[in-house]
Amino acid sequence: MSLKTKIRLSILTMLGLLLGLGGYAFFTIQRLEGGARAMQQRNFFSVEYGQQMLLALEQMETQPTITAPLEQFRRALTREATNITEPGELELVDSLTQTLADYQRLLDDRAPLAQRLAMLHQLRAKTHRVVSLNTKSFNAETQRATISAAQARRSVLVFLGLSALLGTTLVVRLPRILVRPLRRLTAQVEDVAGPGPATRVAVSQHDEVGSMAEAVNRVLVQAQDDRRATRAELITERNRMESIVQSLDEGLLLVDQNRNIRLANKVACELLGQSAEQLVGHLAEEVAKENELLGRVLAPLDLPPQADPAKLSPVFTLFYNGEEAYYRLTVHPIVSFNEAVEKTEFVGHILSLRNISEFKKLDQVKSNFLATVSHELKTPLASINLSLMLLQDERTDVAERQRIASGIRDETQRLLGMVSQLLDVARLDAGAGIKLNVQTVALADVVRYATETVRPQLEDKELDLEIQVSPSLPTVHADLEKTTWVLINLLSNAIRYSPHREALVIKAVQWGDMVRLSVQDHGPGISSQYHKRIFQRFAQVPNPGGQRGGSGLGLSLSREFITAQGGQLWVESAPERGSLFLFTLPLAVQESPVEVVDQSYVE
Repeated sequence: MSLKTKIRLSILTMLGLLLGLGGYAFFTIQRLEGGARAMQQRNFFSVEYGQQMLLALEQMETQPTITAPLEQFRRALTREATNITEPGELELVDSLTQTLADYQRLLDDRAPLAQRLAMLHQLRAKTHRVVSLNTKSFNAETQRATISAAQARRSVLVFLGLSALLGTTLVVRLPRILVRPLRRLTAQVEDVAGPGPATRVAVSQHDEVGSMAEAVNRVLVQAQDDRRATRAELITERNRMESIVQSLDEGLLLVDQNRNIRLANKVACELLGQSAEQLVGHLAEEVAKENELLGRVLAPLDLPPQADPAKLSPVFTLFYNGEEAYYRLTVHPIVSFNEAVEKTEFVGHILSLRNISEFKKLDQVKSNFLATVSHELKTPLASINLSLMLLQDERTDVAERQRIASGIRDETQRLLGMVSQLLDVARLDAGAGIKLNVQTVALADVVRYATETVRPQLEDKELDLEIQVSPSLPTVHADLEKTTWVLINLLSNAIRYSPHREALVIKAVQWGDMVRLSVQDHGPGISSQYHKRIFQRFAQVPNPGGQRGGSGLGLSLSREFITAQGGQLWVESAPERGSLFLFTLPLAVQESPVEVVDQSYVE
C-alpha cells in the first residue's frame, strides 16, 4: 500500500468521526433551539402578558380614576388571546374577557368603589391562574429540555472518547509508518552528500519513498551538471562585475574588517599612483606608510561616527589626467547577515573617491556671480553716495542739483533693474513661471521706448543708431513691457561692447507667421563655442576687448521672456565680426481680444 493511500484512509477515518460528531451535535443543538423557541412562543410570552395585566390591575386599584391602566390591561389580554397554547387557557382567557366587560359596565354605570374593587380581585385571580398555567407548562418543558441536553452530552462524550482513541492510535502509528522509510532515505542522502565514495541512493521500496529516491538520484546527476555550469556563470559574473567596477569614474577601495585591501579599481590605482598588485591583498596601513594620499583616505576610518562631517567626508585636490581635479571621499560601512549565528556582522568599508570638479566649477560660477553683483551694486551706490554729498553742499546751485538728482534717479533705476532681474530668476527657480500681459503690440513703439531709454548711453559713446522698421510692419502678440526690456538689454550689451563712433542697427521684418527683430553691433564678436553658454544664467565668457561683463542674467531672462511669448532668441556672431542678436514674436490676430495670460516657460 502506498503512503498516499495510508494517509488518505487515516484522514478519511478521522473525517468520518468528525462529521458524525459534528452532525449529531448540530441536530441536537437545532432540536434544543427549536424547543427553546417553542417554549418562548408558547409560555414565556403568555407569562409576560400576564405580568403586564397584573401591573395594570395594580395601577387600576391604586388609581381608579385613570383609564390608561385599563387600556394597558385590555392590550395585554388581547395579545394573550392570540397566544393560546395550553389546555384550559382558552376558557380562562374567555372568562377574563367576560369579567373585563363586566368591570367596564360597572365603570360606565359609576358603580360603587367596593363593587369595582371586587371585580378587580376577580380579574387578578383569573390572571394569576393564566400565569400559573403557563409557568407550570414552562417548567415542564424546561425539565424535558434538560433531560435531552444530558442525553446529548453523554452521546457527545462517547463520540469524543472514540475519536480520541482512534486519533491517538493514528498519531502513534502514522508518523512511524511515514518517517521510518524517510529516515533511511535521509541517511542514504547524507552518505551521498558526504566525502565518502557513495554516489547514488539505494531504491528499496516501490512507493513514494522509492520514487523520491529515484528523483534524488536524478537530482544528483543534474546537480553535478549545474555545479559545473554555475561555476562558469560565477566566473563570468565576477568578470562582469570587475569590468563594471573598473569602468566607474569614481575611485573605489574595498577594505575588510582587518584593514586588508580587497579591491581597488583603475581610477583608485591611478589616483594613488600604484598598481592593483601593489594594493590588493596588502594591509592598508602598511601601504599607507609609503603612500601619503592613502593615509589621508584611511584617516576617516579611525574617527567616531559623530565627528565633524567635513572630516568624515574630506575633499582632496588631486591631479588626474594632467588637470587639477577635486575628489570627495565617502566612506560606507559594509554589513552582512551571518546565517550561522543569525546576526548582522561588520565586514569592512567601501571608500569612494568621487570627482566633484563640476560642482566646484558651479561653486566658482556662484562666487563669480556674487563678485560681479557686488561690483555692479557698488558702482551705482558709490555714485549715489557722492551725489548725495554734493546735494548736501549748500554751494551747489539749483541746475547742478537737478543734474545730480537726475543722476541719482538713473543709478536708482539701474539698481532696480538689477534687483528685478534677481527677482525674476528667483521666481523662475521657484516654479512660479512668467506672468505676461499679452496684447497687440506695434514693434515701432517697442523700438521707440527702448531707444529713448538708451539714448544717453549712445550719446556718451558717440554711437550712430540706424532703425529699419517699416511703418507697414504688422503688429505682434506680445507683452509690451517685457519685450521692451529684452530690446533694452540687447541694446545695452551692444553699446557696452561697441567701439566709439561705430553704428548700431535695429531691424524688424516679417518672417513667415512671425516678426523678427534684430540688433547688429560691430563689437569684438562671440566665438561659436560660446553661443549657447551666453544664454545660461551667471555665464561669463572671455572678452578680448577687456570690458567687464554684467551679472550674467540679462540674456538668460531675455530668452525666457521671448520663449514664454511663443518666440525664439538666438545669436549669430564670430570673432572680429560683431554680433547679431535676433528674436521673433508671433503675429497678432486682429480679431482676437486683448487678454492677460499667465504662461510658464519650459525648455
